[in-house]
Amino acid sequence: MSNNVIPWAEYNAYNLRKNIAKVKPQMAIAEGQFNEIGNFNIKVDKKSGDRGQFLSNVLMHQRNDTRPGNYTVIIAESGELKSNPNSNILQLVLFNGNYYEEIYSKKPQEVQKKPAARSYFDTYTMNVDLEALNDVDLDAKSYTSRYNMLDVGGLNYTIDSLYNNKSIEYKNLAETLYTRTSINTLNSSLTLETDSIFKGDVFDLFNTRTKLQTVNLALNTISSTAQIIDTKQQFLEVSEKNLNKHLIALNEKYVLGFACFILFFVGAPLGALIRKGGIGLPLVIAILLFLTYHFIGIFAKNSAEDGTLNPILATWLSTLIMLPLGVYLTTRATNDKGLFDFDSYLNPIKKFLNLRPKNSVIIEGELVQYSFLDAYHNEKLINVIKNHDDLDFDQSIKPFALNQLLKRNQTIEDLQKQGLIISEDFIRSKKEATDTVDYSKFAFIFYTIGVILLILHLIFKNNKLPEVASAALDLSIISLLIYILYFVVTFIKASSFYSHLGLKVKPVNLFLMIVGLPLYGVSHFLIKNKIKEDLDRSSILNIK
Repeated sequence: MSNNVIPWAEYNAYNLRKNIAKVKPQMAIAEGQFNEIGNFNIKVDKKSGDRGQFLSNVLMHQRNDTRPGNYTVIIAESGELKSNPNSNILQLVLFNGNYYEEIYSKKPQEVQKKPAARSYFDTYTMNVDLEALNDVDLDAKSYTSRYNMLDVGGLNYTIDSLYNNKSIEYKNLAETLYTRTSINTLNSSLTLETDSIFKGDVFDLFNTRTKLQTVNLALNTISSTAQIIDTKQQFLEVSEKNLNKHLIALNEKYVLGFACFILFFVGAPLGALIRKGGIGLPLVIAILLFLTYHFIGIFAKNSAEDGTLNPILATWLSTLIMLPLGVYLTTRATNDKGLFDFDSYLNPIKKFLNLRPKNSVIIEGELVQYSFLDAYHNEKLINVIKNHDDLDFDQSIKPFALNQLLKRNQTIEDLQKQGLIISEDFIRSKKEATDTVDYSKFAFIFYTIGVILLILHLIFKNNKLPEVASAALDLSIISLLIYILYFVVTFIKASSFYSHLGLKVKPVNLFLMIVGLPLYGVSHFLIKNKIKEDLDRSSILNIK
């Protein structure tokens, strides 16, 4: 299918479309882009009418067979295409416009004056002879060399030719630039001698006029060389894009076959693993997976056309991403396991980030939960803090009982009046801990926003939406700058927290903070948990 049927379909569809455009010129005019009709390139902002015959904001370039280039330009506010079934003439009537033409002259003196003609018109009628279009064969196949029309043999041959042409172009450019330097003939008529007396700058040996001539010559040479490089660069970018399209087309013929197998080993296990929801849930998951595969492929290939990604890698990327998913789902289906075992993935993450259930602590490797404190009244919670040993509770229960009291709108002053002894160091360190966590939370929010906008910038840029991409980049930079500001304040507050903690523990390390700067999505939780643990240790010692 990839090597024969798809190229054959592309070949016939493209030629039929071109032939229809010849017979129906108004159909060949697309809005917002230049279109070729006869000897004219025409661009319109908008088409209207039942046949698309009314045009607005018309811009035309007229070609001349004896003089290549756009020397005649016609601009009009509106226009109308008129044709008669019994006539071979297509009339294009333009309204309220201007006509510009650069006048050609064989005399160099006249060329320097850049002669041109300009006129204004209310109505301007142009006739296009359609006699040649009467014999258009809709079955004609004159276009045969587009990349999506070729089979593997044709693509391999064309790619090899494009690589050779690319090498020749680079070689010709190098030879042109080398020849323009005149290095190979610079010393052919000179005899080099060393002056033992003069030790200054050679440029000082010339008079002012010669110096100016030399500098102007150098500037003109550099300017013309830069212009040659810019022109050649534009040409090479077009040829590079054409080469990348052929490479993508060649690899797509192989990747489509592999994708059929890999997506089968994604879809078939899903049918075996999803046992609930009827046809609805499997259908939704299947659509989401296919859209993910499809859009990854589109974004990657769009990026590969201009050389941002390697065209071979871009073509295989979506399939390679689906491959491990297919292996994973097939393995789970053959072992008769559920679709997802979230605990096996979440437990290592929870352990790394030190995430535990609410009101719980790990004592000697075992998880101890204090959720029963929710049912205690305030007096009993205060008694637990003051007499935890008599009640056979571990001292780790004190911070949980204290937090439970604070959640019930009990202030530190209220607790002190009820008999709790709370040191000033703990009061200050708790305030600093709250500020540190709050600032870290804001830093995490702006970090997330900045990263998401940066990813959107890359997506918009690769899909040729420069305005939206630029706006996303600006907002991303602003968000990341605000993130860095909150990041710095977080470190300052954390340092202040440890200075008032009254406990010998390792503070937040500046080096580790800097290392965690680009991965604050993880650093935020590590900082938050460390601050909480150290504050709990302080409360055990400073509250009685």
